[in-house]
Amino acid sequence: MIKYNKKKLITVAVQLVAIAVFVAADLLIKEIVLDNIALYEKIDFIKGLYGWTYIQNTGVAWGMFDGNPELLSVVTGVIIVIGIGYVVSPFKRPLAYDIFIPMIISGGLANMIDRVIRGFVVDYIDTLFIEFPVYNFADCLVCVGAFALVFYMIYEIIRDTKAEKLKKQGGAASDE
Repeated sequence: MIKYNKKKLITVAVQLVAIAVFVAADLLIKEIVLDNIALYEKIDFIKGLYGWTYIQNTGVAWGMFDGNPELLSVVTGVIIVIGIGYVVSPFKRPLAYDIFIPMIISGGLANMIDRVIRGFVVDYIDTLFIEFPVYNFADCLVCVGAFALVFYMIYEIIRDTKAEKLKKQGGAASDE
């Protein structure tokens, strides 16, 4: 049987609560959009920077793989199950993983719920200062979490490579 210490139990609980809060926030925003903005309607939010535009996305990020919500839901579901398994695992890991992985899970879960319930994902954030597809809060969670995790992993590789190099140099100097 796997045992958890008190600190790990608290960490897992905080992560699961964060996932629930992020998913609830995303779904609440989507309901507000559905209740207040017509399909394809554009509303300025921060003039020239951001606006609200309600669209229905049947694909993944930026409409890729459009038209196959069932397959996308299955793939997303598998990734979420693996991610939740990782979150609740008792293994020690860096704090960055405990922050970024729940963000990715939250965004994926919120969009998957949309796909399952509606057959599409509600997108509404329109970036006006550059040409960019409309997206939602869940997309932000996935992208920020994934990019931050990748950058942290690159940092770890560089740090470990430097440490290994210093260790070898120190070992060679002491052998002489």
